[in-house]
Amino acid sequence: MIAMTKDLSIRGFDEKTHAKLNRVASQKGVSVNAIVKDLVDKWLEKQDQVRKKHDLILYSDDESMSWLLKSIDRFLNDGSWFRTFCGPPSYKSVKLLKKLDWFDSTIHPYSPESKNFGRYTAQIVDRIVKESHNKPVCWFDFVIENISNSSLKEAIHLESQYDENRLPGMTFCNYRLDTLLNAGINDLMDLFSHHDQVFILKDRELVKMHITKEGVQKLLLD
Repeated sequence: MIAMTKDLSIRGFDEKTHAKLNRVASQKGVSVNAIVKDLVDKWLEKQDQVRKKHDLILYSDDESMSWLLKSIDRFLNDGSWFRTFCGPPSYKSVKLLKKLDWFDSTIHPYSPESKNFGRYTAQIVDRIVKESHNKPVCWFDFVIENISNSSLKEAIHLESQYDENRLPGMTFCNYRLDTLLNAGINDLMDLFSHHDQVFILKDRELVKMHITKEGVQKLLLD
């Protein structure tokens, strides 16, 4: 059987970019078509993989978090995501997400310390799995911040457990910056290590932190 090929038109692919790509292809001894096809194949393969994001958001205040939640809500209002949250009923962010009609996965009455932190958070995860009906999840977790107020080490332990068995979709663990000000450097690095990405949210600005281990010589390089 002869495979049928199709022409692909790429908008914004100007002459300068095309010339540079031709030059690189010539140096590598491959065709431009081969490079483009390889990139497309890799992109499609990546889309077939189930995304399981686990990110950390360090936020300055409730107003900044409210701005972020409203923005996320606008992006995810097409019904394809299971939008959920958990947290203390008194939190402004929890009240806002209820108003925006996100699913409340919090186990009530809210008392994680009375049930054992690990058991309580496991019940939340089980509830999300049951209610999501196989939709990808967008989960904002404020319980973990509340637990960190009692014991940051316990919160980090729970983060490490979840990191090994994530839900499909996007999980955002949220901590107010002022709750971590007295944390030791080892605890902070431990917390960062259990997340894919670390963001700082302040005054309607979201800043991504780049955290990588480096050699001393990196200090001497541009």
